[in-house]
Amino acid sequence: MSSVQFIVGHDKNKTKRKKEKRRKNKELSISMNGNQSTGIMALKGGAAVRQVAPTGVALYLHTLKKRLHTPSPYLTFVGIGGWLLLYWLFCEVWNLPRFEKMPGPVAVINDWFAIHPFQGISIFTEAYYIHIWVSVRRILIAFTIATVIGVPLGLLMGWSRRIKDYTFPILETLRPIPILAWVPLAILMFKGYETPVIFLATLASLFVTVLNTLLGAESIDEAYFRAAGCLGSKPAQIFWYIVVPGSLPYVFTGLQISMGVAWFSLVAAEMVSGDYGLGYLILSSYVNSVTVPMVIGMLTLGFVGWFTSALIRMVGNQLMQWRIRALALEGR
Repeated sequence: MSSVQFIVGHDKNKTKRKKEKRRKNKELSISMNGNQSTGIMALKGGAAVRQVAPTGVALYLHTLKKRLHTPSPYLTFVGIGGWLLLYWLFCEVWNLPRFEKMPGPVAVINDWFAIHPFQGISIFTEAYYIHIWVSVRRILIAFTIATVIGVPLGLLMGWSRRIKDYTFPILETLRPIPILAWVPLAILMFKGYETPVIFLATLASLFVTVLNTLLGAESIDEAYFRAAGCLGSKPAQIFWYIVVPGSLPYVFTGLQISMGVAWFSLVAAEMVSGDYGLGYLILSSYVNSVTVPMVIGMLTLGFVGWFTSALIRMVGNQLMQWRIRALALEGR
């Protein structure tokens, strides 16, 4: 065999080995990423082992277990306990200046859970639940209107440059106006106590929803749009299968912020124009110099607001199971 034949044969064998190695790597890659709905493949001891992503109750327990192994939940309890301790010391033990007129935690808890409260509001009085229900009903109406209008508008603005050019300057002009500045106009535009309050809460929530949804649509990688165009996707298909799912994390983050904004704008509106509600309870308690119901209304507002935000997070997690599973597999 000549030296030329030997070199040619050696090159052919080397090329053949490279092709075989690339083929095996490709098969392993496909097996690792081919079934994302049930889990992924990981190498353990030189062999591929399937890791199944948790779902449902297993996902909740997995997340809870991860959190219990971090200092976050314990620091939360320490923070709440420290705040209550300082609140008690400032108001009831030391009677510091600026705090001597505030009701302490013992006085608030005694009235809050009393069958016959000294200052008129507790968990056993009907008026307490009327105020909660009126505020919750107004929030549900305002938040629903803001979501139904704001999410589609934000998606369309992020998807179409022309729609954004038409609408974005108007939103940016109206957004910096404080909600309290809208109160006189709302009272002139709408009759009664209910509609102006709902309008003000809707307006504040709408701006946050639109801008966060717009940010989500604009954050999608352009490569997805180019790939869909190369595959012959129609504009409607690109919108429903790329823009909408790609924006969901930002949408639900915006909805949580929107819920908080709706609550504090609602309370401000109820203080100015309202006959019932937690905001009206807080203001009327201050005017009548009964401070315990004022603090009870503030704490109730905090708990109800936290609960509504938690509901939005739960709905978002259900609609984005793919993201939750990915984060769980990453140990987050």
